Amino acid sequence: MASTATNKQPLLVDRVLHYVVSTDTAKNDGMDIVGTNSALLLVDGTTQDGAILEDIYVISRGTNAYKVNLYISSASDYLRPQQAAFVGTLTSATTKGDTVHWEAMPRTLAPVPNVGTQPYNNAFYLPKGFALWVARESLADITDGPLVGCQGGWY
Repeated sequence: MASTATNKQPLLVDRVLHYVVSTDTAKNDGMDIVGTNSALLLVDGTTQDGAILEDIYVISRGTNAYKVNLYISSASDYLRPQQAAFVGTLTSATTKGDTVHWEAMPRTLAPVPNVGTQPYNNAFYLPKGFALWVARESLADITDGPLVGCQGGWY
């Protein structure tokens, strides 16, 4: 790829990533972060360069629909209310094995070809120094919590 006239380089991925976690014990009561949560770290970019996540998804492990919330934080050891922010939510399918993708991911600035589909791409940008956390909206541990995964790359 060539640079632009103002000598800006495109975002190039140099290491791919793909992480998956089970949300059986990852819980938080509601969308807002409460003091006692057990959110799980999905992507730790606190000591890495930034990442671009092209897909974030949940795979159902049972017949219950579970709401899964996503947060970014500057901490990688615990999800604290004063260091984190809610960035989105997904609800798992009610059929075991079905996958739901985060269709409400932010839009990218990259141009797309005009082929009759949506005129934009979606991806989640995780800035350098931040982590992506996952928690089910619940107070209880369960045995059929959905798997949450993401794929993309470090740049």
